[in-house]
Amino acid sequence: MTQQFLDPIPSDVPLIAIDQREDPIFDKILSGLGARTQRKVLDVGDFICSVRLAIERKTRSDFEQSVIDGRLFSQLPNLVSNYTCVVIIVEGIANEERLNRNSLLGAYSSVIADYGASLIFTRDMQATAELVFHFAKHEQIAKKQPMRIYAKKKTHTPSQGARSIVESLPMVGPKLAKSLLSHFGSVGAVFNATEKELMQVDKMGKKKAKLIFDILKYEYNDEEDKFDI
Repeated sequence: MTQQFLDPIPSDVPLIAIDQREDPIFDKILSGLGARTQRKVLDVGDFICSVRLAIERKTRSDFEQSVIDGRLFSQLPNLVSNYTCVVIIVEGIANEERLNRNSLLGAYSSVIADYGASLIFTRDMQATAELVFHFAKHEQIAKKQPMRIYAKKKTHTPSQGARSIVESLPMVGPKLAKSLLSHFGSVGAVFNATEKELMQVDKMGKKKAKLIFDILKYEYNDEEDKFDI
């Protein structure tokens, strides 16, 4: 997937990318602390603070569930393969725990020792936002680190890499990406297809085909991209 960079402008205002699925209250808190925020559908992480630092936020209950169902240990390889500094924030006050103490300590140990991620506990969303803000400020203002938003999804074959590229098109998910590649045969052929040819793909539709065709043929404008991530 395409990586996009943003060099921070001379300023003491850090920019934080927030995943679309995170609670909107984070924008309000972070803005109040003095940050700029932009909402994106992030491939990995919930907050991106720089080219090298990503943060995954989990409530205590979600953290425990992600250990139980294995989701945490499928997320961590993608995080650490894209960002050299990975922080896992576990938010909330301990209540009724579904995992026993030994299981929790084992999970904590694995996050740190096996994946090299940092593990930090916060009491609530306010405390989480304050921590995210200071990470971003340290990275962008103190260390002058640039921003990278779209991380590369970890792929294992050329075909998976091709599907990942096609998935970056608007309104294209994994199933439609596979249909496009099966129909046209390659990423290049998909990108060179006419609007009429795109419409021949199963479950494409006129509106979606036009949107994809228009973005593929749109002439890049540097001014439009100046303040975007």
